[in-house]
Amino acid sequence: MTSNTNTPTVVLVHGGFADASYWTPVIQELQASGLPVLAPPNPLRGLASDAEYIASFVNQVDGPVLLVGHSYGGAVISVAGAATDNAVGLVYVAAFILDEGESFGEVFAGFPATPLLEAVRPGNYPLPGGGTAVELSIAPELYRSAFAADLPSDVTEVLAVMQRPFAAIFEDRAQAAAWKTLPSWAVVATADNAIHPDAERHMAHRAGAETIEVEASHSIALSQPKAVAGLIRTAVDAVSTATVTA
Repeated sequence: MTSNTNTPTVVLVHGGFADASYWTPVIQELQASGLPVLAPPNPLRGLASDAEYIASFVNQVDGPVLLVGHSYGGAVISVAGAATDNAVGLVYVAAFILDEGESFGEVFAGFPATPLLEAVRPGNYPLPGGGTAVELSIAPELYRSAFAADLPSDVTEVLAVMQRPFAAIFEDRAQAAAWKTLPSWAVVATADNAIHPDAERHMAHRAGAETIEVEASHSIALSQPKAVAGLIRTAVDAVSTATVTA
């Protein structure tokens, strides 16, 4: 008797103020379970173009893909997942789960303000052909309280000065919502000071996501990697298809 399991590749998409290294402890957990995993860079230059980049990346992966997005990366995978043939599921980690046509600003406006909004500082970056556009970063002295309150200060002091600014996206609107056709899972960070936990609950419920709640900051993949990896494994098991022949 032989068994063939069609295990998806887990593609981890980071959010703003971060890079792919954000996923390091989660990657270690998944690799220890023998799961194939990739963590591409998210360009952080606007929802439409970032989703196009991630969709292109996913379309070059052989076999099925489970998309995982943190924070802003959740909106990216929702749009990118609708432009790929091999995406089989979505996992949202303290993430935006936008509806089609919805903006980030509308989500923020619908729930109590979080410390992140007061901590963000604007800067500029050059555009091809001339001119500049606005990008956002977190004031280093406010990074820990707004983004990673459950991490040691010696860790957040480093993260605060190596954060990746990203294009102002408050008015960007989702062009698609892959969760309307793909199964989804979500983890709500109940001590999140970036996206209000009630906003995370609302979006996860609306998407019909299988949801867990974890006492953690917005940087949940760093502070609670076992919980995040556990939910990803649950999703992998659900979307994997096994065939047995005698």
